[in-house]
Amino acid sequence: MAGHSKWANIQHRKGRQDAARSKLFSKLAKEITVAAKMGDPDPDKNPRLRLAVKEAKSNSVPKDVIDRAIKKSQGGDAENYEEIRYEGYGPNGIALVVEAMTDNRNRTASNVRSYFTKAGGDLGQSGSVSFMFDRVGEIMYPLSVGDADTVMLAAIEAGADDVQTDEEGHWIYCADTALNEVSQALEAALGESASARLIWKPQAPTEITDLETAQKLMKLIDTLEDDDDVQNVTGNFDLSEPVAAQL
Repeated sequence: MAGHSKWANIQHRKGRQDAARSKLFSKLAKEITVAAKMGDPDPDKNPRLRLAVKEAKSNSVPKDVIDRAIKKSQGGDAENYEEIRYEGYGPNGIALVVEAMTDNRNRTASNVRSYFTKAGGDLGQSGSVSFMFDRVGEIMYPLSVGDADTVMLAAIEAGADDVQTDEEGHWIYCADTALNEVSQALEAALGESASARLIWKPQAPTEITDLETAQKLMKLIDTLEDDDDVQNVTGNFDLSEPVAAQL
């Protein structure tokens, strides 16, 4: 986990086996259904749905799955999901933000609490760790789109706040409320982005240099992400290169 992906929304799930891939597709489809149900089923008229569809496409979700998720939102049998954020501390006091979408708050809360407890962590109250993160929009472009100066200029003109370039690509950050607007402005200048979404960006990531701590933390994150109700997990940590290599 090098560069940006050390501390951003955990990316390693993309490379997991078919079962995990199917689970990821299901979670992305759920977000599409909820976004379409809350607003217009046309992505061009619904900013949240537009971003949800873009994120699904960036994860190679088939078009027919996306279309079914949108269609499902217009049916009378569509589930009513509640969005909940859980906050707590994992091994070695690493702060974690867990975003869930559930039709049974009691079930999800019980499960998430048990995951933290079994991992030696502690599920806290709302606001107990989110103050260590900034809620921002993140837009990613591959390096092939242009050099850092070109992307920086386009990002500034689009209204972005920050740009970081590493070996993985160009990462553009903006206010959470401006994500759709900045994303569209960048598309006009640079073409379609690889990804555009809201994230919890750690303000001061803690570097993990101990392999055992890293293994326990990654096991907890994997367990959380395997839960059907959990949409995203973000931690304020950075793996040292030796530990990342051993993992």
